[in-house]
Amino acid sequence: MAAVAAVVVTGGAAVLGLVHWILGLAADRQEMSLGGVSPTAIRAGAWSAGAALAAYLLLCGALLARTAIRDVAPHRVARAALAAAAVLHAVLGALAVGLVGWAAFAVLIVVFGLIMLTLTLYPPPEDAGPAAGSGPQVGDGDPDPGEQGAQQGQGQPDDGPGVAVDPVDERGRPAVEGERPGDAQRFA
Repeated sequence: MAAVAAVVVTGGAAVLGLVHWILGLAADRQEMSLGGVSPTAIRAGAWSAGAALAAYLLLCGALLARTAIRDVAPHRVARAALAAAAVLHAVLGALAVGLVGWAAFAVLIVVFGLIMLTLTLYPPPEDAGPAAGSGPQVGDGDPDPGEQGAQQGQGQPDDGPGVAVDPVDERGRPAVEGERPGDAQRFA
């Protein structure tokens, strides 16, 4: 899946670079001016935006190819870059519906899906570990279910309740048989 995504994202980089190059040429040759901005500035802006997008997508294509070749999940920075590329394709897909049509939307959403599948089919690497302060993890000294029952006194002869219960509720009145503390407040 990552190999297909790498090929598609690399092709998308070439297409976006070409589209921005054509937009820059069109703005320059037709001497388009927007709000007093010179045509050469518009051309330079279109070309630099196209180059930046193409370079970013080429980087994402390389990260996807590396994931496919090594068959190992991308690390934190690579995952963030690929997630941003997925968001970019989703936003471009939303814009493409109105500007180009449903076919362009479908292509961009397929690319979005390929990137997301790559991110979800390869779980994060194990060396990342839990975040600091995330609490105990399964297997961090937790007893087996059998040991847990023995620790809680299950299977032992019943010597009566293990916790002393005061027969007075929170408000200081004697507890009624079968009533839990706080029941009187909830039903009052």
